Amino acid sequence: MEFNDDCRARMMAVQDTLDVMGGKWKIKILTILYFGETHFMELQRRVTGIGAKMLSQELRDMETNGLVKRTVKDTRPITVIYELTSYGTTLKDIIESMEKWGKKHRQKIIEEGKQKVTSEQSAI
Repeated sequence: MEFNDDCRARMMAVQDTLDVMGGKWKIKILTILYFGETHFMELQRRVTGIGAKMLSQELRDMETNGLVKRTVKDTRPITVIYELTSYGTTLKDIIESMEKWGKKHRQKIIEEGKQKVTSEQSAI
């Protein structure tokens, strides 16, 4: 099969998607935001292991890409709320496909592990 312009264009499109969604945290953040708007501190609690600086950076990047809307409420103390934009919700199908694949993959690995243990026990 020849590596042609169509293949290059497809690879570039996939890379563009990875640039927007890639990294350790973005998909987790997006998934949480699918369930509705969330305060910054609640996001930090739900995304296990992320620090405030990294969360802020990831949210800023997603805001720059038009995926997330940031709203500052005039409260004491100031409350910052994040929500998906309508454009951000267009990633939902991708994330749902990843979720389905991940569940199947986990099940496959678990089943293969059980089969390996069973065959090793049979060999003894």
